[in-house]
Amino acid sequence: MKDIETTIALVENYTECWKQFHHFLQLVRAKKFEAEDESQFLELKSLLAQQFELVQAAVECKYPTREEVHKLLAESPSLKYLIEMDSDAVRMAEARWHKIYIGLQSILGQLKVQHEAGPKTEAASSGWSFFKRARA
Repeated sequence: MKDIETTIALVENYTECWKQFHHFLQLVRAKKFEAEDESQFLELKSLLAQQFELVQAAVECKYPTREEVHKLLAESPSLKYLIEMDSDAVRMAEARWHKIYIGLQSILGQLKVQHEAGPKTEAASSGWSFFKRARA
């Protein structure tokens, strides 16, 4: 049970980082950010890329994919770059963000179901096979 609790905490923390990414997208839409925001945004992108590897190592999932996460991060090189994009491009970034965020919420929900089911179920006793079946 301790492993599943650790994995839930990992995914919850990662999801909170995605919420911060959305905060920066909102700053772009409002056209209100400072130099310090720019450096924090770049640090957040590094954290999102690195931590996603931990999430994928802990949970087998089909979405979000590494490619989808990296695509959004790569297409958002800086706040200055994003503010110079047209509003449709920023909306597309927000749509990609939302799709990834919902995928993470789905993973979190599945982890919580497994945690609540406890060790008595086949899914809990057979490791991550629950996710293989749920995502197949």
